[in-house]
Amino acid sequence: MHVVISGGGIGGLTLAMALHQAGIGVEVHEAVAAPRALGVGINLLPHAVRELTELGLGERVLAAGVPTRELLYATRRGEEVWREDRGLAAGYRWPQVSIHRGELFMLLLAAARERLGDAVHLGSRGIGAESDADGATLRLEGGGAARGDVVVAADGIHSAIRAAWDPHEGAPRWNANLMWRAVSEHPGYLTGRTMVQAGTGDLKFVCYPIREATAERPALINWIAEKRMPADMHWAREDWNRAGRIEDFLPDFAGWEWPWLSVPSLIRATEEVYEFPMVDRDPLPEWTRGRVTLLGDAAHPMYPIGSNGASQGILDARTLAYHLAVEGNAAAGLRAYEAARRPATSALVEAARGQGPDLVLDLADQRAPDGFEAVGGREAVLPFSELEGISLGYKRKAGFDPVLLNARPSLSARLGRTATA
Repeated sequence: MHVVISGGGIGGLTLAMALHQAGIGVEVHEAVAAPRALGVGINLLPHAVRELTELGLGERVLAAGVPTRELLYATRRGEEVWREDRGLAAGYRWPQVSIHRGELFMLLLAAARERLGDAVHLGSRGIGAESDADGATLRLEGGGAARGDVVVAADGIHSAIRAAWDPHEGAPRWNANLMWRAVSEHPGYLTGRTMVQAGTGDLKFVCYPIREATAERPALINWIAEKRMPADMHWAREDWNRAGRIEDFLPDFAGWEWPWLSVPSLIRATEEVYEFPMVDRDPLPEWTRGRVTLLGDAAHPMYPIGSNGASQGILDARTLAYHLAVEGNAAAGLRAYEAARRPATSALVEAARGQGPDLVLDLADQRAPDGFEAVGGREAVLPFSELEGISLGYKRKAGFDPVLLNARPSLSARLGRTATA
């Protein structure tokens, strides 16, 4: 069996290495000719770190990032809404890791080249794919083509293959929230490994360290400022590398001075900021047509709520490789992959539209608009049991309930000798 992947981002490279581990032939076609470590930070949840660990990359990933110790939800005043342990501290067998997206990408690219050699093609853009009874073909920009038993579109939210299937789908769906993302060298706060989500769905601030402080240098803090904009605001094509201006949002966070962190100070410490609209697409009724299927943001772009986007792409990759290996047949493997992943990710897209676990922030604002002290304390309006239920419910939807994840069998598999294309 041989698989052709269009797109060499986080999902595509993870799939390539998972297929290689499973004994399945693979080649990757990535449009960027000279990759660089661009972007800002992301979170890898324990279920994704498990999959990278089982690909032999756990130590590299942990060395490049920060193991998240806890998650804190807070009001705009800095009052604690909900705090929970994360990663190893929460009983998972694998950590949660906060890491620079560009460093993770370069780490995966280096590992893929080590294992696959010249099967990773840079500067090679997939523009469409066709399927027939014997296999599938990825058409390449410039007139070339790559042939395999399966073609996988891992080419992101603007997937050329998805667009060809439905040319009328149009632009991604914007929820009227605009995000400004950046990293700042800044003194650490709280445990030094704390992820913070503060504010409401209309005005929110998220931050977490992606490099720990040492005697020689401060911590590197990833942060996102998010603000609801007029619904009729015109927006151009999404671009993770579009420069933004802090004066467009800094005044909204002017009073966010907490005993343990100054949000304005953190914002002002950045050297550059990127702006991006919060977008997703409606879930699809199918991901697979013949021998061609979708993966990651090409299949299920979702709002970055719950720290799940990249993690779900990694889960897609490992699940697809597993089912192709176990079924030993391309058509059966693709059916099993879609049955395992499409309903789960569709539910997550919908959950993110409903604020996911971040719902606790809006509940706090609605029930205690003047602060918890004014209503007799947090427990009076937000019982622990309600907060715990929201948190655990999301973890189960997203596949990282600690008990279930720790007990789940591995997705590592080998293609059997009797397997067919």
